[in-house]
Amino acid sequence: MSLSNLTPNGAAAPAPADLIKISSTAAFGADVIEASRQVPVIVDFWAPWCGPCRQLTPALEKIVTEAGGKVKLVKINVDDNQGLAGQLGIQSIPTVFAFSGGKPVDGFMGAIPESEIRRFIGRLPAPSAQPGAAPSLTEGLDSADAALAAGELDAAGEIYAQVLEVDPQNARAIVGMARLHMQRRDPAGARRVFAMLPEGSDKVPGYGPLAKALALAEEAAGLGEAEKLRQRVEASPGDHRARFDLALALNGEGRREEAADELIEIARRDRAWDEDGARKKLLELFEAWGAKDPATLAGRRQLSALLFR
Repeated sequence: MSLSNLTPNGAAAPAPADLIKISSTAAFGADVIEASRQVPVIVDFWAPWCGPCRQLTPALEKIVTEAGGKVKLVKINVDDNQGLAGQLGIQSIPTVFAFSGGKPVDGFMGAIPESEIRRFIGRLPAPSAQPGAAPSLTEGLDSADAALAAGELDAAGEIYAQVLEVDPQNARAIVGMARLHMQRRDPAGARRVFAMLPEGSDKVPGYGPLAKALALAEEAAGLGEAEKLRQRVEASPGDHRARFDLALALNGEGRREEAADELIEIARRDRAWDEDGARKKLLELFEAWGAKDPATLAGRRQLSALLFR
């Protein structure tokens, strides 16, 4: 190890590649929000055609490198990341934001002299020096998930929206927001949000139940109102197809316990109907509702009593 790579206390100084990074909308949460919890991060919004950017960016790189790890620089090409620039209100470039403790703390527009850049960096607060520093994205998402599970939909939605403002492709927040729409009985809204998920999001917690819930909602969409289907069942109790459709319609209206009851009734009357279709559909509902949902717990007890009596 070269002596030039050591700080005065003997620790290795960050290499320039660690201090200066080209980032994107997808990586903004990790490169800026999370990284700024350790050290202030300056974000340079620029474009290749911007003349003042060609003056400012080299000066930023020079001063950040000289700072030796006390601050980092992230560069965002606005042409390639127009959505992010729009969300942050970037109207002209160059624009520079500074983040510390997970939130913006300062900024400026236009090319400024090196002396002003040094003063700008010098007054940035360290993450640990900020009272009431914002929680991490993970902590925020944990809170949102807990609020969603407790039925506090407005609180959950506010947190998910805040996460998506700083990390528009955060798959966990997108899944949470889509689940929120489903709880509000808005499958169309849930599908719109679900379509925002980046590739490879199928391992995100909640993805499987959400995908199943959306499929069930699609299946129920053309069945009509539950009460009309109930009239068909009452007129012909042995019409298992009508009862099956009634269960799907009830689930689409958020009447989970009633949906489970109808499917269990089919299994009680004719376990072999539609190749055990009632039991299989009930298991799909349990997956969509979640293992801890009261309707799932009650339905599993009824199903076990039926199967193992």
